Amino acid sequence: MPRRTATMLASTLMLIALLCAGVLIPVPYSEMSPGPTVNTLGDHDGEPVLQISGRKTYPADGHLNMTTVRVTSADYRMNLVEAVYGWLAHDNKVVPHDTLYPDGKTEEQSTQENAEEFSQSQESAKVAALKQLDVPVRSWVIVSTVVKDSPAEGELHAGDVIKAVDGTAVKQPADVAELVTEHKPGEDVVFTIVPAKEHAAAEKDNRTATRTEKVTITTAASDDAGEKRAVVGISADTDHTFPFAIDIKLADVGGPSAGLMFALGIYDKLTPGNLTGGAFVAGTGTIDDAGDVGPIGGIEMKTVGARDKGAEYFLTPADNCAAAAKDTPKGLRLVKVDTIGDALDALKDIRSGDPDDLPACTTAS
Repeated sequence: MPRRTATMLASTLMLIALLCAGVLIPVPYSEMSPGPTVNTLGDHDGEPVLQISGRKTYPADGHLNMTTVRVTSADYRMNLVEAVYGWLAHDNKVVPHDTLYPDGKTEEQSTQENAEEFSQSQESAKVAALKQLDVPVRSWVIVSTVVKDSPAEGELHAGDVIKAVDGTAVKQPADVAELVTEHKPGEDVVFTIVPAKEHAAAEKDNRTATRTEKVTITTAASDDAGEKRAVVGISADTDHTFPFAIDIKLADVGGPSAGLMFALGIYDKLTPGNLTGGAFVAGTGTIDDAGDVGPIGGIEMKTVGARDKGAEYFLTPADNCAAAAKDTPKGLRLVKVDTIGDALDALKDIRSGDPDDLPACTTAS
């Protein structure tokens, strides 16, 4: 066999071997890419995303699009070829697998966590929107979960309203852990609660529950490394009662990042006129009950997805501005927001046709 032919054959076989190895060898990476965007003012799968009853609503014909990111599943293992392709692709991002699924989180755990965060973001979006409209919302701190085999098991139950700990009134979920950890492991802590059944019955009858109970629980030591904290084995959260029904109908979406856009959509439907003035506005950001907007992951993917859909403006959490500004899709204007109030002010400038005063994102933001 001629040397040239042998060399070409050897090179070809080596290339085939490398390609096979690249396909067969898994690498510890996952991929993020732009996901669907959904207009919170429109329909999805044949029904309105935002459904409000018991209160006058107004037509809202604009675009206030929430954005999403697609990620490879926790169980999927990319191969070397896929990872290299992802690194080279402009609109995709390859990240270490542990970034998306820390501590060996399974697909089931990730799905459950995302669903819980999505549900909470909807509640906070409702509260933030109604507060902007000066519509009163009643709120309580409740037991959200009870850890199996913990001191609280059988003593406290999901849905119990926590009124006080050791006689100190509880105003927000963080108060519960703060008051419990003032104890040492093995000491007693006294919860003043409204039992879940009593609370539910009172809500059904549109009255305030007045019957409370005191529950004494002996604390245990936390699993933390180093100094142990006193714990009872519960998670606390906030529950709300709204003066009218607000339902968000959107399946197959998880995580908290749509909170801001849901809040703006609710506000738009409850007020005359269009918030956007006909402009195509998209955005992202978590939101809490006070209306503060928080950062999210995958901002670069979301701006790409928004622009591909036709967005002209993108409401960007302040803490994401620097990353988003490094590679902004052509034709998309990033608008920096810290609160729902900032977003409403920006939308006012957009619909008035005076966007020059909009707070812009920069790489130094």
